[in-house]
Amino acid sequence: MVFSMLVGLPMLFWALGDFPRRTVLKEVISIVTLIALSLMIGQFFLTRNSRKMLNINSMGLVIDLHKIIGYIFTGVLLLHPFFIVFPRYFESGVEPEEAFITLLTTFSSTGVILGIMAWLLMLTIGLTSIFRNRLPMKFSSWRLLHGILSIVFIIVASWHAIELGRHTDIAMSIFIILLSVSGVLLLLKRYFLNLKLG
Repeated sequence: MVFSMLVGLPMLFWALGDFPRRTVLKEVISIVTLIALSLMIGQFFLTRNSRKMLNINSMGLVIDLHKIIGYIFTGVLLLHPFFIVFPRYFESGVEPEEAFITLLTTFSSTGVILGIMAWLLMLTIGLTSIFRNRLPMKFSSWRLLHGILSIVFIIVASWHAIELGRHTDIAMSIFIILLSVSGVLLLLKRYFLNLKLG
């Protein structure tokens, strides 16, 4: 149910949105990016506290799903800047390399700066997850760091998507905001409850 909502609603908003349609390649890239963002926000709900809501009894399954979705869609979002310029290989006009450099050096745009910040945060989250066992910190400290980085990432990435996203109309923006706020509140509740109980 939750997964179908996280995938289905972005596709529904895309399908019903009133934006000029582009090439199939560009639209597929847009859909994949929207779903990736939605599923990454959905990671806040893949925690031990959400097992009952997700109707999953096995904690191991929850952790496995969190890791699988995290690794796959972190990769998708890390490739997002390249996906933006990739279609230029099949079009006349600005060369892909030139477009990519322009994209990364346009500091006059709040949306671009937010996108670069989100990309760096995503890279940090990915690397600290992959090399978690090699980091000089306890698991509880890493989990807190992971949660804080994830909250900052979701805020910045959501703002970036709403600011610059070609498909983030009012409906999509409300969906992203509501999903992000509820996910962040759920995580904060979990941390504060753990602090109270611990």
